[in-house]
Order: sequence, then C-alpha cells, then structure tokens
Amino acid sequence: MPAGYGTWKVDERLTLGVSSNAPYGFETKPQIEWAGQVYARSSRVLSVNITPMAAYELTEKFSVGVGWQLQYLQVRLKSATGVPPIAANSPTAELRGEDYNLGFGATVGALFKPWEGTQLGIGYRSPIEHNLKGRLVVGGNAPTPIRANIIMPETVTVSFQQELNERWRGMGTFEWTHWSRFGTFPVFNLQDQVVSELPFQYNDGYFISLGTEYDFTENFTGRFGLAYEWSPIDEANRTPRLPDANRFWISAGLSYFYEDWLEVDIGYSHLFPESESININPDHPFYEGITIQGPVNDTNVDIVSLGARLKF
Repeated sequence: MPAGYGTWKVDERLTLGVSSNAPYGFETKPQIEWAGQVYARSSRVLSVNITPMAAYELTEKFSVGVGWQLQYLQVRLKSATGVPPIAANSPTAELRGEDYNLGFGATVGALFKPWEGTQLGIGYRSPIEHNLKGRLVVGGNAPTPIRANIIMPETVTVSFQQELNERWRGMGTFEWTHWSRFGTFPVFNLQDQVVSELPFQYNDGYFISLGTEYDFTENFTGRFGLAYEWSPIDEANRTPRLPDANRFWISAGLSYFYEDWLEVDIGYSHLFPESESININPDHPFYEGITIQGPVNDTNVDIVSLGARLKF
C-alpha cells in the first residue's frame, strides 16, 4: 500500500498533519500439498493506519506532537485438515476476520535541539486493540461466525541527527516493539465457545540503525545506512506462516530538489536474514499433533521505494 504524509503550518509554532501507511502486513503461500499443510497453506495480514496529528513548538529548542490513530486490520489464514499422502487432496480450513469498526490508539513525540546542528527525538505509538469478526470455514461445511480480540503492540523510537559540516549529516535510530504482548488469542463462536486459537508467543522486537546523508549539490542529496533488526520470532515460535528471522539491512538513496517546491526520492534496501530452522514439536505453541523440521535459509529481500514531496 502506498504511504502518504501531509503537513500544514498554521503559524510560526503550530503545525497540523496527517499520515497514511500500512504498519503491519505480510503474505505467504507455500505449496497447496506439502508436509506442513496443517500449519499453513496461505496467510495474509493487511493493515491501514491513518493518523491525524498536531505539533507545537514550545521554545526554539523544544517541540511536542500528539496524534490519534485509526487502524483497519484484516486477517486470512488457511491450512489443511490432513497430511499427504494419508489425506490426499485434504480440504482447506480458512479463518477470516476483519475489524470494520477500526481500532484506535494514540501517538506522542518530542523533538529537542540542545544546540545548533543537533536534534534528538523520541516517539511513542500506543497499542491498538482490534475486535475482529469473520468466519471459520472447513471444507464444504457451512461457515461458522467467529470473533477474536487482538492487540497490536506499542512502539518506542529514539533518534538523533547531527550536522558534521555544512553538507554532511549523521543520524541513528533505536526502536523497541512490545511484541511479547502478542501471545495466544482465542477465537470464539457466537455462543462464546472457543473454536480455535492463534498461538503466537512472540518476543519483543528491536531495531537499530546508523546512517549518513551528503549534499552533493544544491539539487542532489545522497544517503547510505546500515541496520540490524532482532525479530520477535525464533525457533521456539517460528512457523511456516511467517518464518521470520533476525536480519541485517543495507540501504542507499538519492533525493533531487527542483527549485523550492518539488523533491523526488528514490531508495533501495537489501535485507540479509539469518539462516534459521522451523522445528514444530510437542513443545511448540503451534503444535497440532504433527512434527515438522527444516531449515530456513537462502532468503533475501529487496525493497525499492519512490516518493515525491510537494510544497505549496
């Protein structure tokens, strides 16, 4: 989903803004017939977050901002009811849920400029609870209406930017995400009976990055950065739905400025996930009576981004 951001400077101190992005989302689709099909045939998570916000400059050195999050979440999980070759052409069980009423949260932040050329920032995004409603379909049976409450985690971000000279700047970020609150979520039917469970049992996630940008000319600025991300998923909770792992990032980008009203940005990131394993056994929270083991390696991710900024 494309991301968008807009700001309006009301006066010398007050700025209003709005953002639109997709903070959570993934899609995986193994082969329809495979040994681990009781754990995953396909998985899809989609989110849309819109945040109106306001920032106020209290002094020349200190500014604060607040925002109100409105978030939509959709979940679709498919798995098989048996394992080949014992259960060839096994029917699919599909769990589908959406939060049509939206989830709500808050965001707050502060920016401090202790001296010229230095900026320190901190931001907090609150957890958001989603009341998912949908259906559970097993094979050709009639759909069962279901509901589940899921809480998406809060995030704390700390960043800095330091001018090294008139053209060169350095920056860094540390981020903590409270994924350990993402435990086991029961799924209920309309009679408040548990018909399924979503056992994630994640760990907290961390992200750290260092980067630099350099103004080659008045019209061109280049960027380069390195980052490392600690995934909330490890061998104790990894499944075929999302075989995530810790990863190293390398990123580069270029900005072109046309006069004072247009900026065009292009960026590229390559991710190097670490080689890990899937090991679903009786001690695994997702265990469904069938043990599967196997490596997760030779994976890589490429991200290309293109953006534009208009001033008027």
